Amino acid sequence: MAVAVLRQKVDFENAAGARLAAALDLPRAGARAFACFAHCFTCSKDIAAASRISRALAEKGYGVLRFDFTGIGSSEGEFANTDFSSNVEDLVCAADFLRRAYQAPQLLVGHSLGGAAVLVAAQRIAEVRAVATIGAPSDTAHLKQALGLDLDRLAQSDQVDVELGGRSFTITAQFVRDLEGKHLERGLQTLRKATLIMHSPVDEVVAVDHARRLFEMLKHPKSFVSLDNADHLLSRVDDSRYVADVLAAWASRFVPEPPPTAAAEALAAGLVRVGEVGEKYTQQIAVRTHRLIADEPESLGGKDRGPTPYELLQAALGACTAVTLRMYADRKGWPLQQIDVEVYKERIHAADCVDCEQTEGMIEVLRKRIDLVGDALDAEQRTRLLQIADRCPVNRTLKAGIRIETIRADDERGA
Repeated sequence: MAVAVLRQKVDFENAAGARLAAALDLPRAGARAFACFAHCFTCSKDIAAASRISRALAEKGYGVLRFDFTGIGSSEGEFANTDFSSNVEDLVCAADFLRRAYQAPQLLVGHSLGGAAVLVAAQRIAEVRAVATIGAPSDTAHLKQALGLDLDRLAQSDQVDVELGGRSFTITAQFVRDLEGKHLERGLQTLRKATLIMHSPVDEVVAVDHARRLFEMLKHPKSFVSLDNADHLLSRVDDSRYVADVLAAWASRFVPEPPPTAAAEALAAGLVRVGEVGEKYTQQIAVRTHRLIADEPESLGGKDRGPTPYELLQAALGACTAVTLRMYADRKGWPLQQIDVEVYKERIHAADCVDCEQTEGMIEVLRKRIDLVGDALDAEQRTRLLQIADRCPVNRTLKAGIRIETIRADDERGA
């Protein structure tokens, strides 16, 4: 059964300090594992196949990061200064970002030249357990031939412009020299990670014979899946959906569902740990085995990757109120079908507050709007439930006030 998916815009720095634009598809119920998707040469993270496959994998429980390589799409940097090796570096940086912000990727997926890149990058990302390629070449020099480059002209001017998909790209001599490197041949025989080769027998861009050569170079465990009559870009929705279905089923053998207590470091009940992830104001929050993200909106200089601290406070009050009402109604056996709580934060003049001790200046007010759904609830039950709403533990703590103490960690270490 498909789960709800949240799509976020994110970015991270590559090794040269350029910001790379990315999209992160996350299952709302939490990711079982994370994956990186590498797009085809001169494509972007938003190509239909990449978007569809990422979303379909997220529906199956994977958090999937796809990004524009340097100089492509919305990413910074000059395409003319990139090559295959820099694409591999971008993938390693993407894994570093996931490792800091969420969890290191255990699955790498690459399309076309992106497939060759993930095979090389997997050797540098220790946490990767499975790698899948879609229409990937068996050697990077293949691209030099596919581009139909004028090598004599390139030797004279050190760079040439080529038209691809209606766009002009500058190809340098360094780019070509890097393609001629034995990137795949050097590492595939020692990869030692589960690998899935997916290829269409009618691919007119990268012939299926490349899949055969890749398969022969790889060590077990390795698998091959034919994509029947799919085209190179997987332009049909059914083809990208099939790829995602097969990928998820295959990867489940090598990236097993983590047990609840092993999904993340378990913290003691009552302890909440907050730490920076190196992305402006973004914070990762650890609660028992759960992981959340807090951030500030873009208007305040943040990345808007999660609720603000105040919004988390509002959420705590709303959740506590709803849980308390549900417990009380169930204990009484009342026909309460649904509880919806909205919490608003406002600043008002103290003089406008009828029952506040403070009489001057501004005060913060949290207003709860509670909708009790249940046609069989009578007026007396509704009145009592609204009284109980103010007795939830978080509500009572906020109204009564709480003592907050700050302790320096280096004092505890004896520094």
